[in-house]
Amino acid sequence: MKDRSETPRAISSDSYYFEKDKSGSILVLGVGNYLMGDEGVGVRLIEEMASGELPDYLDLLDGGTGGFLLLDRFQAYGTVIFVDATMDGKPAGTVSLLRPRFASDFPTALSVHDLGLKDMIEAVYLLDHQPDLYLITISIDRIDPMSVELSGAVEKAIPEAIEKIATLSQKLFSKNLTIGDHL
Repeated sequence: MKDRSETPRAISSDSYYFEKDKSGSILVLGVGNYLMGDEGVGVRLIEEMASGELPDYLDLLDGGTGGFLLLDRFQAYGTVIFVDATMDGKPAGTVSLLRPRFASDFPTALSVHDLGLKDMIEAVYLLDHQPDLYLITISIDRIDPMSVELSGAVEKAIPEAIEKIATLSQKLFSKNLTIGDHL
């Protein structure tokens, strides 16, 4: 297990991700806007995971609304698990696991930054190296501009999403599964 006291919580240098070979590691990438209420659940989940112990093969990144600025991470990692909010019509707090291969595979109503995220996924598949991609979504029913508070239903979904990430990442790492074998 990684001792998070030795790992920086906020990383300001891209060199952290390229100091050693990360191809056997799994990156959990939380995206969203922290200042838009439930829309920021992806980054809030990363904060929660960073406060606990993680296996050595798991790295965390608060991707904010970074879009194309995150492309270099896809070159470094063999597997990337996105965490994002979605406005998919399901009850707020519903946790889902998807395998996006193209922008069209994303839920039709991803939250406010969906265009950049969809475009980024399309760009990833143009790179020389394409990581194995997974998307954990947490359904939301509203966006609250200039709010850092999560609704009760969305906040309660964070432990379920973390458990889903832990289970998925452990399976992927220990069994080195090929695409689709675990679903």
